[in-house]
Amino acid sequence: MSDPSQMNGQIHSVKGTVVEGVGNLTGLDSWKTSGKEEHAKGEAEQKAAQAKDYASGVADRVGGTVDNVVGSITGDNTKQASGKMQEASGKAKTEANKP
Repeated sequence: MSDPSQMNGQIHSVKGTVVEGVGNLTGLDSWKTSGKEEHAKGEAEQKAAQAKDYASGVADRVGGTVDNVVGSITGDNTKQASGKMQEASGKAKTEANKP
């Protein structure tokens, strides 16, 4: 399996819900079951992608903080500014992907 994707997980979740709905309307148990399974797999992929993106945000925040501090100590304004930007990007990722 490739890296988890929130978009791909959402697609499978919705597709599973539709298939399950068709199964409920037609009374076909196989469609109900496969729809439930696909929906669950989609939800799981979304959560895995969210966790991956959250962890990436944490790593960016830590790396940015380190660069910010090192830049501040050494007087390297470019490194300090770059660290602040990376830190802000990481914060946005973690905020958007809170568990």
